[in-house]
Amino acid sequence: MPPATTVMPPTRPPRLGEPAIPFALRTTLGPRSLDQYRGRWLLLFSHPADFTPVCTSEFIAFARAFPRFQTLGCDLLGLSVDSLFAHLAWVQAIRQAFGIDIPFPVAEDLSMTVAAAYGMIHTQDSNTATVRASFLIDPAGIIRLLGYYPMTTGRSVEELLRVLAALQETDASGLSTPAEWRPGDDGILPPPVTVAEARSREQAGAPAWYYQSRPARSCGVRS
Repeated sequence: MPPATTVMPPTRPPRLGEPAIPFALRTTLGPRSLDQYRGRWLLLFSHPADFTPVCTSEFIAFARAFPRFQTLGCDLLGLSVDSLFAHLAWVQAIRQAFGIDIPFPVAEDLSMTVAAAYGMIHTQDSNTATVRASFLIDPAGIIRLLGYYPMTTGRSVEELLRVLAALQETDASGLSTPAEWRPGDDGILPPPVTVAEARSREQAGAPAWYYQSRPARSCGVRS
């Protein structure tokens, strides 16, 4: 199979709320395609290069948190433009140096097809290293979170877990989640959309008609 393919070349990277772009990739755990993840959440994330310090710290953190992602029904898929053989060597080196097995697949994208389609390579850069991009894709194949970190700054795995749990809370209960929300905290009602609804909330005796909390379903996993 080719190293990486997409169903159709997009004219721009995907945005929040849009379908994820189909792909087929070779990985350290065998072939993977977007279709294989239907019905589950997927965190697709890119890293600039194998055998680099910040990327190594991230992969160790993702490996340690892997059971928590699995509890939330979420798979992980790493990606860079390095070759499959470089990935295999790096995964082995992490195990030998740190005693950490990488339990999720790491995909090669030698043609840079997927990296370009998802906006993982910035056109103004002088090299082809992928930026630290993260895409949370829901079970229906819709992108629910996207984010970019600079090459020198590692991602917060705890924040990605928090957002995953928050999105699942909203899907289950219809509640929004406030700043610093964690599983077990209250959610908040969406804003009222009519005057009558606003006045009804005002009469309910809450401190503010535009900010009212409710117990959340709390499906997430606390750190």
